[in-house]
Amino acid sequence: MFEALYENSEDWLKYAIQINLLHAKKEDQITLLQSALMDAKIQRALEEVAAFHSTRISSHKDPTLPIQRLLFLLDLGFDTSVPQIQAAINEILAHKDDNGVYFSMINVPKQFGGTGEDDFSWCLCDAPNLMIALIKASVSYEEHIKQGVEYLVSLYRENGFPCAASPELGRFRGPGKKDDCCPYATLIMTDLLSYLPEYRDSSIAKASSKALLNLWSKSREQHPYLFHMGTDFRKLKAPSCWYDIVSVAGVLSKFSFNHSDPRFLEMIDLIKSKQRDDGFFVPESIYMKMKDWDFGQKKTASPYLTYLCLRILDRIG
Repeated sequence: MFEALYENSEDWLKYAIQINLLHAKKEDQITLLQSALMDAKIQRALEEVAAFHSTRISSHKDPTLPIQRLLFLLDLGFDTSVPQIQAAINEILAHKDDNGVYFSMINVPKQFGGTGEDDFSWCLCDAPNLMIALIKASVSYEEHIKQGVEYLVSLYRENGFPCAASPELGRFRGPGKKDDCCPYATLIMTDLLSYLPEYRDSSIAKASSKALLNLWSKSREQHPYLFHMGTDFRKLKAPSCWYDIVSVAGVLSKFSFNHSDPRFLEMIDLIKSKQRDDGFFVPESIYMKMKDWDFGQKKTASPYLTYLCLRILDRIG
């Protein structure tokens, strides 16, 4: 199936398949890398990440945010040898608080408890992604990341990670009960832990995974902070930048201790049930801002969505 996927992919995805599915060495893929970087869509994404803090966050559910663009590019296998990616990493490193947590440019209106002004600050629904980007970019963990990770991990509660924000955002809190977990913050914090050997098999990683799995098993009753695991959640969608079945199953699949959990296997069975006879997957929901990409339509198979699903299935054997 990997071979069929490769043959039907654009060069930027061929590069990702070589690096992440076929485990080829980057130094053997220089020609393919150069071709991938010439793609017009990749060029636009690189331009956007280079001006990293020029776009303020007004909605975290936006695949064109610089951090989501950056994570997309890093996940494909591009790295800081690409100047625009190095520029983005430099911008992230330039702004953090005394706890080692990195800032984004955020504007929270006064009616939602914020200041109503553009300011450097962080929410638990963006800060972990910045740290994931730094890790993927091979930034020194001890020097630049560990302090912030330990601070964010300390926020964990027994039902998951809460809606939390830096003091710069004033009284901001999402639309939910104060004692509820924030499913998206829990998802990306769990993802962050998957990249760290000291946390990958830890009790906190198991507990945060369990929080997500509990939300799946109680999807009809529990919708903390208005995050649902209903019909829309179960539609196949790319890229993995928000709260949906491909994103959640993708994170959970990174931990071997989840692979035998019946709740996780229900997610996997649902994903597999949507695979066509030829092995490809068709998007069931799309981001309109991504309509120029193969996953930005719902009529034909998407090589990139198929890549995401096959990575999940590959991890669990």
